[in-house]
Amino acid sequence: MTTKNIKSIYRNLPKIKKSLKGMSEILLANLVMVGEIPAPTFNEERRVQFILDRFMEAGLTECSTDEAGNGIGVFPGTEGEHSILINAHADTVFNEKTDHTMQVNTDTITGPGVADNSLGAALLATIPYIFERIGIKLKNNLVLLAGTKSLGRGDLEGIRFFLDNNNFNLKSAICIEGTELGRLSYSSIGMLRGEITCKVPETYDWTRFGDASAILTLNEVINKINDIRLPKRPRTSIVMGSIIGGTTFNTIALESTLGFEVRSESQEVVDEIGERIEEIGIEVSSKMGDHVNVDIFARRSPGGIDFSDPLTRCARNVMNELGLEPRLAPSISELSAFIDKEIPALTLGLTTGDHLHEKNETIKIEPMYTGITQIIGTILAIDGGYCG
Repeated sequence: MTTKNIKSIYRNLPKIKKSLKGMSEILLANLVMVGEIPAPTFNEERRVQFILDRFMEAGLTECSTDEAGNGIGVFPGTEGEHSILINAHADTVFNEKTDHTMQVNTDTITGPGVADNSLGAALLATIPYIFERIGIKLKNNLVLLAGTKSLGRGDLEGIRFFLDNNNFNLKSAICIEGTELGRLSYSSIGMLRGEITCKVPETYDWTRFGDASAILTLNEVINKINDIRLPKRPRTSIVMGSIIGGTTFNTIALESTLGFEVRSESQEVVDEIGERIEEIGIEVSSKMGDHVNVDIFARRSPGGIDFSDPLTRCARNVMNELGLEPRLAPSISELSAFIDKEIPALTLGLTTGDHLHEKNETIKIEPMYTGITQIIGTILAIDGGYCG
């Protein structure tokens, strides 16, 4: 590691940040346009095409989609022996019926999915312009990936397909998320995610007045899940994130669904709790007479690089130079796919925000420039060979 050269990268960070503010119109225009394109998981085609169009307008000659629908652009390096991957998932949690209008104010931008992850997608579309304006040239190829089928039942299908089938010699990767600025994720925890659906059977005996309700059955399931004893070490939690059921006040609910997630530092604990939840489904179904189905559709395994890994150290140093205090937190998003392939990778956030995953999701504009400078500084450090 050449201290003089890495310090020159640090010294240039304020200049890069100042230049970014001069390109704010391009970035914010891309953010508004990409944010107003609905992109629910499995239906990201229009958003991916927008990003590819931006790549081509910026002069990238290698632009394409793969069989999973991922959008891929390549910023060629002067040597091109290895590649650095920058990934942002293109999908959001909001469906096509949601009003995706972006409201741009003096200091903030508000709209569904703007933080998760329209901002990340917009930066991906803008990076070629930024590099051209600043005059950045890399030795390594920079592969820009707009990943599909990331959230929920998508279960990282897009990024997994890309990593299984790409021909790039990947040196390392950075996953971009809209929030939170200061986030530094370099490892994953064990996780399983699923839904429990309760249905009143068609053959139900309706002479049993008043005790038929899929919501009551689901309540029994929830009570039993709450009774599961969780260890303090390894740290473990069960998140019950959503409930859907019923139609109106005076109609018996024939179906209800619970969305849940189990997280733990131990894969063994995750597996044990998963088995217990499946047993609860069978037990409650037998007791209540309703159909109870436990559908586990996503899993993650613990792993990742170390806090002392050169890649993590470089990112921390860049953040410190920008006055950011790293917030260390494990990830269960795209980072997990890189961990499975043993590719050194980080997840970094771009700005601060409020009302995450709500329709009035809001991000702050000013911190974005620090967040983007952090991404560029880390890319330059990787390209310079200072990150292992």
